[in-house]
Amino acid sequence: MSIELVVLDVDGTMTDSHITYSEHGDEIKSFNVKDGLAIASWRRLGKQVAIITGRTSSIVARRAKELHIEHFYQGIDNKKEVLESLLEKLDLTMDNVAAIGDDLNDLPMLKAAKISFVPRDASAYVDKIANVVLSKRGGDGAVREMIEYLIVKEGLEKKYLELWE
Repeated sequence: MSIELVVLDVDGTMTDSHITYSEHGDEIKSFNVKDGLAIASWRRLGKQVAIITGRTSSIVARRAKELHIEHFYQGIDNKKEVLESLLEKLDLTMDNVAAIGDDLNDLPMLKAAKISFVPRDASAYVDKIANVVLSKRGGDGAVREMIEYLIVKEGLEKKYLELWE
Protein backbone atom coordinates (compact mmCIF):
# COMPACT_ATOMS: atom_id res chain seq x y z
CA MET A 1 0.00 0.00 0.00
CA SER A 2 1.22 3.46 -0.77
CA ILE A 3 1.54 6.38 1.59
CA GLU A 4 -1.31 8.79 0.85
CA LEU A 5 -1.28 10.92 3.99
CA VAL A 6 1.57 12.65 5.79
CA VAL A 7 0.75 13.68 9.36
CA LEU A 8 2.77 16.48 10.92
CA ASP A 9 3.27 17.52 14.49
CA VAL A 10 4.28 21.20 14.74
CA ASP A 11 6.42 22.18 17.73
CA GLY A 12 9.72 20.36 17.43
CA THR A 13 9.11 19.12 13.88
CA MET A 14 7.89 22.01 11.73
CA THR A 15 9.52 24.41 14.21
CA ASP A 16 12.65 24.23 16.35
CA SER A 17 10.52 23.71 19.47
CA HIS A 18 11.21 27.20 20.78
CA ILE A 19 8.24 29.33 21.76
CA THR A 20 9.13 33.00 21.96
CA TYR A 21 6.87 35.69 23.39
CA SER A 22 7.16 39.37 22.61
CA GLU A 23 6.91 41.93 25.39
CA HIS A 24 3.26 42.32 24.35
CA GLY A 25 2.62 38.60 24.80
CA ASP A 26 2.57 37.75 21.09
CA GLU A 27 3.82 34.27 20.27
CA ILE A 28 6.57 33.95 17.67
CA LYS A 29 7.43 30.77 15.73
CA SER A 30 9.72 30.18 12.77
CA PHE A 31 8.94 27.74 9.96
CA ASN A 32 11.41 26.35 7.45
CA VAL A 33 10.60 27.43 3.88
CA LYS A 34 12.20 24.23 2.54
CA ASP A 35 9.72 22.17 4.55
CA GLY A 36 6.95 24.28 3.04
CA LEU A 37 8.09 23.61 -0.52
CA ALA A 38 8.23 19.87 0.14
CA ILE A 39 4.73 19.93 1.68
CA ALA A 40 3.40 21.84 -1.34
CA SER A 41 5.12 19.36 -3.68
CA TRP A 42 3.65 16.36 -1.83
CA ARG A 43 0.20 17.89 -2.25
CA ARG A 44 0.85 18.56 -5.96
CA LEU A 45 1.61 14.85 -6.34
CA GLY A 46 -2.00 14.21 -5.33
CA LYS A 47 -1.16 13.24 -1.76
CA GLN A 48 -2.67 14.60 1.45
CA VAL A 49 -1.25 16.38 4.48
CA ALA A 50 -2.62 16.78 7.98
CA ILE A 51 -1.38 18.78 10.94
CA ILE A 52 -2.26 17.38 14.36
CA THR A 53 -0.79 19.46 17.16
CA GLY A 54 -1.25 19.63 20.90
CA ARG A 55 -0.97 23.39 21.18
CA THR A 56 -3.30 26.05 19.77
CA SER A 57 -1.78 28.92 17.83
CA SER A 58 -3.03 31.41 15.26
CA ILE A 59 0.48 31.35 13.78
CA VAL A 60 0.19 27.63 13.04
CA ALA A 61 -3.31 28.14 11.61
CA ARG A 62 -1.87 30.78 9.28
CA ARG A 63 0.94 28.45 8.16
CA ALA A 64 -1.54 25.63 7.50
CA LYS A 65 -3.67 28.00 5.42
CA GLU A 66 -0.62 29.23 3.45
CA LEU A 67 0.28 25.63 2.63
CA HIS A 68 -3.36 24.72 1.80
CA ILE A 69 -3.40 22.00 4.45
CA GLU A 70 -7.08 21.20 4.76
CA HIS A 71 -6.79 18.65 7.57
CA PHE A 72 -5.77 20.87 10.47
CA TYR A 73 -6.31 20.00 14.13
CA GLN A 74 -4.90 21.91 17.07
CA GLY A 75 -5.33 21.73 20.83
CA ILE A 76 -5.37 17.93 20.55
CA ASP A 77 -4.63 15.69 23.53
CA ASN A 78 -5.12 12.34 21.77
CA LYS A 79 -3.48 12.60 18.35
CA LYS A 80 -4.01 8.95 17.48
CA GLU A 81 -7.75 9.24 18.07
CA VAL A 82 -7.99 12.28 15.78
CA LEU A 83 -5.91 10.50 13.14
CA GLU A 84 -8.19 7.43 13.28
CA SER A 85 -11.23 9.67 12.80
CA LEU A 86 -9.57 11.42 9.85
CA LEU A 87 -8.68 8.10 8.23
CA GLU A 88 -12.29 6.98 8.46
CA LYS A 89 -13.39 10.22 6.78
CA LEU A 90 -10.77 9.81 4.00
CA ASP A 91 -11.39 6.05 3.59
CA LEU A 92 -7.74 5.28 4.31
CA THR A 93 -5.98 3.01 6.81
CA MET A 94 -2.86 3.35 8.93
CA ASP A 95 -1.06 1.51 6.11
CA ASN A 96 -1.45 4.74 4.10
CA VAL A 97 0.06 6.97 6.81
CA ALA A 98 3.50 8.43 7.45
CA ALA A 99 3.78 10.55 10.59
CA ILE A 100 6.40 12.76 12.19
CA GLY A 101 6.60 13.81 15.83
CA ASP A 102 9.25 14.54 18.40
CA ASP A 103 7.92 13.99 21.89
CA LEU A 104 5.98 11.74 24.24
CA ASN A 105 2.54 13.04 23.23
CA ASP A 106 3.28 11.78 19.69
CA LEU A 107 4.07 8.18 20.73
CA PRO A 108 0.64 6.55 20.13
CA MET A 109 0.25 8.24 16.73
CA LEU A 110 3.79 7.31 15.67
CA LYS A 111 3.35 3.70 16.79
CA ALA A 112 0.11 3.41 14.80
CA ALA A 113 1.37 4.89 11.51
CA LYS A 114 2.75 2.62 8.78
CA ILE A 115 6.02 4.57 8.89
CA SER A 116 7.11 6.98 11.60
CA PHE A 117 9.78 9.66 11.55
CA VAL A 118 11.43 11.76 14.23
CA PRO A 119 13.82 14.68 13.90
CA ARG A 120 17.40 14.20 15.07
CA ASP A 121 16.67 16.13 18.28
CA ALA A 122 13.53 14.22 19.30
CA SER A 123 13.02 12.68 22.73
CA ALA A 124 15.15 9.58 23.23
CA TYR A 125 11.98 7.64 24.10
CA VAL A 126 10.39 8.56 20.78
CA ASP A 127 13.61 7.71 18.90
CA LYS A 128 13.29 4.13 20.12
CA ILE A 129 9.97 3.49 18.37
CA ALA A 130 10.53 5.49 15.17
CA ASN A 131 11.14 3.73 11.87
CA VAL A 132 13.38 6.59 10.72
CA VAL A 133 15.48 9.01 12.78
CA LEU A 134 16.15 11.91 10.44
CA SER A 135 19.47 13.69 10.17
CA LYS A 136 17.81 17.13 10.39
CA ARG A 137 16.61 18.82 13.55
CA GLY A 138 13.04 20.00 14.02
CA GLY A 139 12.47 23.29 12.20
CA ASP A 140 15.66 22.79 10.21
CA GLY A 141 14.37 20.76 7.27
CA ALA A 142 13.23 17.57 9.04
CA VAL A 143 9.84 17.62 7.31
CA ARG A 144 11.52 18.10 3.93
CA GLU A 145 13.86 15.20 4.64
CA MET A 146 10.88 13.01 5.59
CA ILE A 147 8.91 13.87 2.45
CA GLU A 148 11.90 13.35 0.17
CA TYR A 149 12.55 9.99 1.86
CA LEU A 150 8.95 9.03 1.08
CA ILE A 151 9.24 10.26 -2.51
CA VAL A 152 12.19 7.92 -3.07
CA LYS A 153 10.53 5.02 -1.19
CA GLU A 154 7.29 5.44 -3.17
CA GLY A 155 9.09 5.69 -6.53
CA LEU A 156 7.88 9.24 -7.16
CA GLU A 157 11.21 10.96 -7.88
CA LYS A 158 10.55 11.52 -11.58
CA LYS A 159 7.09 13.02 -10.94
CA TYR A 160 8.48 15.10 -8.06
CA LEU A 161 11.18 16.64 -10.23
CA GLU A 162 8.78 17.16 -13.15
CA LEU A 163 6.71 19.41 -10.88
CA TRP A 164 9.50 21.95 -11.06
CA GLU A 165 10.78 21.55 -14.65
